[in-house]
Amino acid sequence: MSDVLVLGDEALALGAVDAGLSVAYGYPGTPSTEIIEYLQKYSRENDPDLIARWCSNEKTSYEGAVGVSYAGKRALVTMKHVGLNVAADAFVNSALLDINGGLVVAVCDDPGMHSSQNEQDSRFYADFSGIMCFEPRNHQEVYDMTRDAFELSERFKIPVMLKLVTRLSHSRSSITRKNTTAKPDKGKAPDRLRWMALPSLSRKNWSDLLSQQKYFEEYSEHSAYNKLHVNNDFNEFGVITTGLGGNYYLENAGDLAIQPPHLHIGVYPVPTNLIKQLTDKVKKVIIIEEGYPFVERMMKGILSTSIPVHGKLDRTVPPSGELNPENVRTAIGLEPKAAKGTASDLPARPPQLCKGCPHTDTFTALNHAVADLTESIVTSDIGCYALGALPPLSAIETLLCMGASVGMARGASEAGRKNVVATIGDSTFLHSGITALIDAASTNTDMTLIIMDNSTTAMTGMQDTIVASPRIKDIVLACGVEPEHLVEIKALHKHDAENTEIIRKEIEYHGLSVIIALRECIHIVGKKK
Repeated sequence: MSDVLVLGDEALALGAVDAGLSVAYGYPGTPSTEIIEYLQKYSRENDPDLIARWCSNEKTSYEGAVGVSYAGKRALVTMKHVGLNVAADAFVNSALLDINGGLVVAVCDDPGMHSSQNEQDSRFYADFSGIMCFEPRNHQEVYDMTRDAFELSERFKIPVMLKLVTRLSHSRSSITRKNTTAKPDKGKAPDRLRWMALPSLSRKNWSDLLSQQKYFEEYSEHSAYNKLHVNNDFNEFGVITTGLGGNYYLENAGDLAIQPPHLHIGVYPVPTNLIKQLTDKVKKVIIIEEGYPFVERMMKGILSTSIPVHGKLDRTVPPSGELNPENVRTAIGLEPKAAKGTASDLPARPPQLCKGCPHTDTFTALNHAVADLTESIVTSDIGCYALGALPPLSAIETLLCMGASVGMARGASEAGRKNVVATIGDSTFLHSGITALIDAASTNTDMTLIIMDNSTTAMTGMQDTIVASPRIKDIVLACGVEPEHLVEIKALHKHDAENTEIIRKEIEYHGLSVIIALRECIHIVGKKK
């Protein structure tokens, strides 16, 4: 046993290592990226037999982890919350398989949308799929729950979710490591009928999963992570907390004259009997949970009597953004603490592309190319180049999700719009842009795709792309793009006039064309130097 100072993501990685992890897959996405990065470092320095790899996207990551489980070894798959949308097909169906080696999916949610398109709550996916979910409140729980998750996965033969949030993933604290479990190898799963999602088999497997729910609930009711503190001398209100909400509540609870009954939930399914024990003794309940009102929405189906339930739905707790000690303080009826000082009004500092970024030169040439057109549309995607939406570039008009720029450009063109351009990065193209390009190639859609290839996954910390830049051209051709309308340009300011002419020429072509704008991210160049 030893103490170590780590990020929340690193605590999860160490928990997996000490649980006997064999293979980890993931796709980089803030705030989950550091899990795989730490495992890669650990593998290089301590355990070369440990495999930790990036994949093309979250779906392929998850499918690889399921294959590891089938082969009888413990697997971890990591992603951010919106990445679970990409992996959802494999994730939901895997709950009906006879999980062999422990399979843990670590999903990092981003309340407050620090670096995300939305702040969805992954607990809904776990509930929808009928599996168990852990929601840690501190770094030690991250470590301990990771180890427990592998054990439960093998005990109940289901994937198990571990849900973190940004503040936990990216803060540091010390944890106590425990004895390492030898890497188990259970051998290939024996019952192939539990490993095929044929409708006739899935119906039985779904029925079996439903019959297991009572065992999941029993575990939840007796788990040390679900703690009920009762105060028989106080019945005005009770408090239910989840995740980091429990920390913020306890930070303020000492200022209450009397401590109300309090239930903290750290593992799901929701412990209904513990909730009833609390609510049977109070006149109302306040729910403080990070993320969506997940527990709050379940309350009407749990309570046997009608008592007021306060939380995000009635705005007792802010319905969006992160929880913090101050908004939790007012939710439990305490006066706000006096501000220690107020910052003077400061000018806004919107994010910008780095100085010398190749995307700036590509967008500049694109702006010049469409400047004289009476009509044009420029769709874009998730990545550094999304910052092309802001002044002074103001080059793009849409931003939806990974890979959407290509499909949206095709749709806009087929709706009759002229001079449609899509912009996408190299890593995002490999993540989910390829299939949309195949769609466009199948009909030779009148549009131009610009792949902004900076040879890295820059926004999440310079991870290597899954395919090296020279091979992207071959992939584009394999999708069905005509060779004479696949053009490479060098994304440099000194080539602006030439690049503008090339982009304009391809936009004017009535069919599908692809331009690959090549230049390494300046931070990659700096590292090489």
